[in-house]
Amino acid sequence: MAWIFHSLLRTALLLAVGGPASAATLEVLAQQVDGQPVADAVVTLHGPAQAPQGVLKADMDQRGQRFAPHVLAVHTGTQVRFPNSDNIRHQVYSFSAAKRFELRLYEGTPTDPLLFDRPGVVVLGCNIHDWMLGYIYVTDDPRFGVSDAQGRVRLEQLPAGDYHLTVWHPQLADMQPLDGGTLHIPAAGLSHRVTLSLEPAPADLPPPPSAFGDAFNRAAHETAQ
Repeated sequence: MAWIFHSLLRTALLLAVGGPASAATLEVLAQQVDGQPVADAVVTLHGPAQAPQGVLKADMDQRGQRFAPHVLAVHTGTQVRFPNSDNIRHQVYSFSAAKRFELRLYEGTPTDPLLFDRPGVVVLGCNIHDWMLGYIYVTDDPRFGVSDAQGRVRLEQLPAGDYHLTVWHPQLADMQPLDGGTLHIPAAGLSHRVTLSLEPAPADLPPPPSAFGDAFNRAAHETAQ
């Protein structure tokens, strides 16, 4: 009988310490209608209550006269720095309702980060380089990620259960998040595919000033609504 007791005790201890290891993983594949992968898609999950993990800090860099990353997703209440890794000056600004600001002409990194304390889409521009366009997606949901070049987002350490999925991308027609419906994520994890209908991407090279102005004004107007 003693060996049975010890065996049961060992099993109970393994289950107790192994709880977090059994947390589920969600893998999302974002694709266009033609099957091409979609990079820079923001996936958020609303589900079992959980506070955001880690320090609420992030960087939106400027490299090669572009924002890096092109799309940054953060939790509400995150402090975001705007380092300038170029050897020229930038002047970053946003007219978006979720965060209006202007960082005057600068090199290096401004001393103080900016607090993003309202959910929504923040469209970024540069007063010096008209073609620079970036996005910060601020969400109240504690679980989120941005798709890579293969269109993949991997969210780990999820308690098994029901979640509501939301997807956003800057090339959506109205720049509004899409309702991805409810997913049941079992303990074994889940793979899920989402299909997005996107507008053409702006050119990578500097466009004529009027073209950028139209794109930025449209984005700023839509996120302000």
